[in-house]
Amino acid sequence: QLQLVESGGGLVQPGGSLRLSCAASGFTLDYYAIGWFRQAPGKEREFVASISRSGRVTKYADSVKGRLTISRDNAKNTVTLQMNSLKPEDTAVYHCAADPYNSGVSSRPTDFTSWGQGTQVTVSS
Repeated sequence: QLQLVESGGGLVQPGGSLRLSCAASGFTLDYYAIGWFRQAPGKEREFVASISRSGRVTKYADSVKGRLTISRDNAKNTVTLQMNSLKPEDTAVYHCAADPYNSGVSSRPTDFTSWGQGTQVTVSS
């Protein structure tokens, strides 16, 4: 059974940093492109970043470019989202998800078939 578990969320002040991890179990991560999405209270789910199976191709939402970096370590079966220069509008529950269809990267939630439960990120002073 495919399972993704996020960790690393928490409370941080504006301008601070967090490092989110997405750990996979029950499957080999390198067969899947991986994406991060977020959902704030009262808002729709929003694409954040995605990374190809090999890790050579990445895609970011315009709102996070230059501040967030997605990477993967297939040997450790993990994907990381390094979050710098955080803003209050980054506050949300962050989910990682696995895409078995695309060899590149996608921002469409419907391409991602397995989802983690999410980790809360709160940016506040």
